[in-house]
Amino acid sequence: MGYDLSEKNYSKDLDLKLLSPYGDTLNDGKVQLSFTLPIKNDEKGIEAAKLLAKKMGLLDPLVSESVTLDSKFTMYIVYGSVMHTVDYTNIIVETVETDVLTKKEIEDFIEEHFDRNIVVVGASTGTDAHTVGIDAIMNMKGFAGHYGIERYRNIDAYNMGSQVENEEFIKKALEVNADVLLVSQTVTQKDVHIKNLVNLVELLEAENLRDKFILIVGGPRITHELAKELGYDAGFGPKKFAEDVSSFFVQELEKRIKGTKV
Repeated sequence: MGYDLSEKNYSKDLDLKLLSPYGDTLNDGKVQLSFTLPIKNDEKGIEAAKLLAKKMGLLDPLVSESVTLDSKFTMYIVYGSVMHTVDYTNIIVETVETDVLTKKEIEDFIEEHFDRNIVVVGASTGTDAHTVGIDAIMNMKGFAGHYGIERYRNIDAYNMGSQVENEEFIKKALEVNADVLLVSQTVTQKDVHIKNLVNLVELLEAENLRDKFILIVGGPRITHELAKELGYDAGFGPKKFAEDVSSFFVQELEKRIKGTKV
């Protein structure tokens, strides 16, 4: 026997304590997911996808699309309903708690609180060959209309590019007397980014250098909570720009300088 959909709460009232996906009707629990199976694209494959979706907890799953990738691989798009809800009002997410300033406000802040330029070194470290993330934050042209920190008048930015070994990264930071280290991690297969990020912190701690720098990491699977767990000062995920990152490190650096003067 299947689930009786008449039991589903289709109330039009939004209850954030019982938050459910929305598809056709508020609270209907409709979701869409996709996955690939190593089988050919035929009726048996479609049935396999439906059965798998049911085991995932989808009610009355419908395979809306099956796409042949090659003779032995098929991607399925499945539509169905879930009965699960979450209490949105009880969710707590650790985020970077800093006022986000504009580029001009950041430049004015530096001018007001520092008697020198702030030095920032960034790189995609380890075996990561992707520069799109670090370039979006550092390159003068920036990304999506947000100028990178190379354009900020009182920040000295050194973008080392990709596949930079952690030892080389630290060496450059010491050479230019950096205040801030920006690490970008795009490749995350088998958690290689975690190992690389931990290695950087361990190297800094071994040389008693960890407190010398503000250490920041960014990437598609990076959260502030994860960054803090790994020993970083802040973490930035998708849809973050130079202003978000710069606002954090200028205010954090100002706090640290104040702290040393007390």
